[in-house]
Amino acid sequence: MADWLAQVGELPTTLLMGVLGVVMVFDAVPLLGVLVPGDVAILAAVGVGGPTAGLATFTAVVAGCLAGWSLSFLAGRRWGDRLRHSRVGDWIGEERWAAAEGTLRRGGGRMVLVAPFLPVFNALLPLAAGGLRMSYRRFLGCAALGAAAWAGLYLALGTVARSVAGLLPGEPSPVVMTMGVGVVLAGVVLALTRRRFLIG
Repeated sequence: MADWLAQVGELPTTLLMGVLGVVMVFDAVPLLGVLVPGDVAILAAVGVGGPTAGLATFTAVVAGCLAGWSLSFLAGRRWGDRLRHSRVGDWIGEERWAAAEGTLRRGGGRMVLVAPFLPVFNALLPLAAGGLRMSYRRFLGCAALGAAAWAGLYLALGTVARSVAGLLPGEPSPVVMTMGVGVVLAGVVLALTRRRFLIG
């Protein structure tokens, strides 16, 4: 895996960031978002690209997230009820759908802002926001802030993890170490965030 990622790292930065942006779009779509590990993709991009690709990575993540969430929002606005009672709605589950709507009714734009930090909900909240007829302008503003905060967090975690990898003996792969340490650190942050906003 490390050798394959190293070969990926030799690709042009523009191409890598384009692929990362597409991954972020899929990560923001319900059902697909569960299958596409957006957080791992960001950490891999940091590990492969290094510090010099930080701004490009940040831009690709934010743009991809906003594109995917906007598509979900507009789908919810136009076909919310139909999707909810379709096979897609069955796959998502009425309990999750109701939980997303309840979360939005309680927290509004604030919940859209923290949606990237809530696994599974990050893909469902935009769809629910569209179905609840939230203003797209308000949604986009909150989503942009949330995407920027999420991208910044993972870039910071990835940079720290890459630095830690450089200090370890045996010259471990910086890409694998970045993803491994980054996922552990991010798991703690995401668990605390989920507890704070969904339980606390």
